[in-house]
Amino acid sequence: MLLVIDVGNTHTVIGVFKRQDRVHDWRIHTEPAMTADEFHLMLSLLFQQAGIKPDLIEKTVISCVVPPLVNTLTAFCQRHLDHLPLWVSSKNVDMPILYGNPDEVGADRLVNALAAYRKYPQSLIVVDFGTATTFDVISAQGEYLGGAIAPGIGIAAEALYNEASKLPRIEFQPPPRVVGTNTVDSMKSGLLFGYAELVDGMVRRIHKEMRPESPKIIATGGMAEVMRGISKTIETVETGLTLEGLRIIGQQAK
Repeated sequence: MLLVIDVGNTHTVIGVFKRQDRVHDWRIHTEPAMTADEFHLMLSLLFQQAGIKPDLIEKTVISCVVPPLVNTLTAFCQRHLDHLPLWVSSKNVDMPILYGNPDEVGADRLVNALAAYRKYPQSLIVVDFGTATTFDVISAQGEYLGGAIAPGIGIAAEALYNEASKLPRIEFQPPPRVVGTNTVDSMKSGLLFGYAELVDGMVRRIHKEMRPESPKIIATGGMAEVMRGISKTIETVETGLTLEGLRIIGQQAK
């Protein structure tokens, strides 16, 4: 069995695959100070609840954008799984990376691009609603062309809450109208409809630069389903994109 782990700034997503099939997956908060033994205790409990035996894990593949957890997860794999993890980088992603310095591209972005192109072999724009909102662009030939990075909607909401003393925290549900008639609806409107326009505007600009190619627009990440309902350009949502990309890399590796 294959264990895959995507460590993001806010959340860590964990999946277990048996050949092509995802057996189970979990989404937890990222804790940069977590030790290898603490991670082992947490994962052991999740495995136990799902009926997964840790000794059946033959390989682990990890993408990580939180440097303090690299040593932690390496130690966890060595100590508790008896193997070293495969860390995702530009060197083990099977696609041309047309970036000034390929090593600068976040591992999660490369994994998303790989998985998206394997499922949809055409020109693509992948929008990932994570801690940051990222736009990754893939050519019709399967080349990673680059993209754009914007602050995530969660960051924007927390900034309003922390910096404006009278503004509350809100739930990310679209309000009934763009013109809010109370503070909460006004904040929801600005954040959700505003980010939808950000997405649609960026997609239009990227599309213009990609002509004559007509890319398919894929969304992933925690806010993807919400944003699909209000964006005019998102065509499909692939919530398991990152885990699928990690599976592909793990099964390609010798």
